[in-house]
Amino acid sequence: MLKTAIDQKYYCPTYGYREGLALMKKHGYDCLDFEEFCETDTELFQLDSIGFEKYLRKQAEICREEGLEIHQTHGPWRWPPRDFTPADREERLEKMSKSIEGTAILGCDKFIIHPIMPYTTWVDGHCIVKDDGHEQEVYDINLEFMRKLCDVGRKCGVTVCFENMPMPLFSLASIPDVLRVVNDINDDYFKVCLDTGHSAVLKRDVAEDVRLIGKDLLQSLHIHDNSGYHDDHMQPFEGVIKWVDFCDALRQMNFDGVMSMEIKRAKYLPEDLWEMQDILLQRKIAALAKMASNDK
Repeated sequence: MLKTAIDQKYYCPTYGYREGLALMKKHGYDCLDFEEFCETDTELFQLDSIGFEKYLRKQAEICREEGLEIHQTHGPWRWPPRDFTPADREERLEKMSKSIEGTAILGCDKFIIHPIMPYTTWVDGHCIVKDDGHEQEVYDINLEFMRKLCDVGRKCGVTVCFENMPMPLFSLASIPDVLRVVNDINDDYFKVCLDTGHSAVLKRDVAEDVRLIGKDLLQSLHIHDNSGYHDDHMQPFEGVIKWVDFCDALRQMNFDGVMSMEIKRAKYLPEDLWEMQDILLQRKIAALAKMASNDK
């Protein structure tokens, strides 16, 4: 059966790092989606190279001791985006390159990255990624940026996985848009991360997105559900996604990756019900892994 995973931020901020990993394993997860590279205004990115490596090797050691595999890491991400100038993007490239090197130090070979978003607008206090009239420029910027990341990935033995986005007005949001970039770069170290919730916000058939990507390019999953309007990061079976169709598409392509969830913790539950919620959540992803697997 396929392995299961969940993102680090679901367990560790609530229970502590080692305690959170121990509970992940106890509840039945095989793997961890490492997310300490997402925020770059942290002490981790202020460390020198020796301190950076020492810290990450210690985190990897704790994962091994708790019986978990780090199967993917998530690259730097900030909201609202700050990708507007060449200097902004150079700073992003530096932090992302360091994160790829860190991914290799962790013993992991998959690195998830969002597109560069150089154009935004503000509506009623909300940031909207909107690049109408600049689509070709946005495409060219991303092509150049991702090629540079691929070079770093190749040196480190880490595959960069380009993720689809939940932004209808952004020209590189959907899986067909993502595939244009991936196919143009055409590099063994540049593949796809399919985010099911992001596809749902764009009103796309998630199973069809699986088939469009294909087994060779589909290297990573972010699994969560939503209402079809907002990136809610709900548990599977609570929103609009047709999970049976999604799992059938994975099974038909003989997908052999990891079923990794990216879920927000329900804050309204009293603390004494948290572990019950966590156990039920793992049973959901285990059920999806079984449905998607040819090895029952």
